[in-house]
Amino acid sequence: MRENLSLKTFVVLMKASKSVMEHVKDNIQSFDMKTSDFTVLEALYHKGAMTVKQISEAVLISTGSMTYVIDKLETKGLLERCPCPDDRRVIHIHITDEGTKLMDEIFPRHQQAIENLFQDITPEEKNTVIDVLKRIGKQ
Repeated sequence: MRENLSLKTFVVLMKASKSVMEHVKDNIQSFDMKTSDFTVLEALYHKGAMTVKQISEAVLISTGSMTYVIDKLETKGLLERCPCPDDRRVIHIHITDEGTKLMDEIFPRHQQAIENLFQDITPEEKNTVIDVLKRIGKQ
């Protein structure tokens, strides 16, 4: 029987994804944080103020769960809700100075952990993987 390369590619991709996610989850937990909390703070840290819907789309967490995460982070003083001056129905979520200070401390360590994970892959290989995964994602 001929080897099915599409199926093998799928299995290897899923196993690699699981391994990378476990590595990232362990790294984030070393900061005494949950992955969902970190991803929300990271999005706001790098992109600035966003609506709940925008954050939800950026970090792939449902808007229902997002409210819970935002409530927790707001209680800790790491982010705040601010009404939009142009549209009362819209609430922007901002990272606070305390949240920025926390991310200034932990994000470089997180980034280094990811760099370590990909240390044996050349820049050309990384670009190839990015291109291939983008093409798969568009299907």
